[in-house]
Amino acid sequence: MPNIKSQIKRDRTNKEANAKNSAIKNEVRTAIKKVEALAAEGKKDEAKVALNHAVSLLDRYSQTGVISVNSANRKKAHLQKLVA
Repeated sequence: MPNIKSQIKRDRTNKEANAKNSAIKNEVRTAIKKVEALAAEGKKDEAKVALNHAVSLLDRYSQTGVISVNSANRKKAHLQKLVA
């Protein structure tokens, strides 16, 4: 347990950021799984719509730093290859 006031505040903000980032990463993983499932079923039109949503999420959260830019680009390329 920290004794220093600034470290107490830092622990609190880290916990809040961790909760927020975990929720964001969960949302992205769900969108990716949806695209992969639709592509595996052969529903190309629905997969394209889901792909646009997943790419939008990846772009948005890579800009804010929740997901690294390289990781987002790698995931987008993988999904686009699946849908194509």
